[in-house]
Amino acid sequence: MNARKSVFVLTMLVLGFVFLYGPILSLIIYSFNESRLVTVWGGFSVKWYRELLQNQQLLGAAWLSLKIAALNATCATVLGTLAGLALARFGAFRGRALLMGMATAPLVMPEVITGLSLLLLFVAMEQAIGWPAGRGMTTITIAHITFSMAYVTVVVQSRLAALDESLEEAAMDLGARPAKVFFLITLPIIMPAILAGWLLAFTLSWDDLVIASFVSGPGASTLPIVIFSKVRLGVSPDINALATILVLIVAIGIVTAGIYMQRQQKRRDLDVQRAIAAND
Repeated sequence: MNARKSVFVLTMLVLGFVFLYGPILSLIIYSFNESRLVTVWGGFSVKWYRELLQNQQLLGAAWLSLKIAALNATCATVLGTLAGLALARFGAFRGRALLMGMATAPLVMPEVITGLSLLLLFVAMEQAIGWPAGRGMTTITIAHITFSMAYVTVVVQSRLAALDESLEEAAMDLGARPAKVFFLITLPIIMPAILAGWLLAFTLSWDDLVIASFVSGPGASTLPIVIFSKVRLGVSPDINALATILVLIVAIGIVTAGIYMQRQQKRRDLDVQRAIAAND
């Protein structure tokens, strides 16, 4: 019975991985295709990577998306961490329910509604105060911060809710001020959650198409918008090459973050063991 169960679980695991990563693997393989037809194999070649390096439209859109995603992830992480800290540590203050609802509303709000509402807001602000002047990188970044900080808030709040408050109380009993307790005790413990929130916000911004379509303007097309416009006319092999590079970058980022969090966990476990040994 156990052998049959193990075979069944292994089979389901393999099928699940094939379902998830099979299309990505086929995209990577066809990025080295000699033929211009993406569904017909014409031999191994790297010419589409050379073509990609000469495609200024795709490279410009990728650079714009990278800048927006990095700026959005940084701002959303700061705001989301502050919101998560307020919800997890400040108790039942007045307006807590309203803050909780506003912080989590973008998680369930349809992207079409979010994009349309932000577009109307930017137009009204431009007519009232003259800012922002048109739609571009600024409006896209603000729109992405609006919805991505909700994800960071949830991640950080969940980590703080599971944090043992006795560690902070012990530090304050020893004379540490609240700010010092936060930077020396709380922040290092929740840093993996903050890093995960940053990566999540970066990915959401990099991948967004719907909201960016509403708040972007001429000369400010992000990479998903450019790829979507090209796909409607037929996929070109240089897009496969670009997608392969993006998959490689994401894989490197995930591995790096995983190694960092694993080392942080080992360091915390070692500190706990040292503390227990010192008490004994």
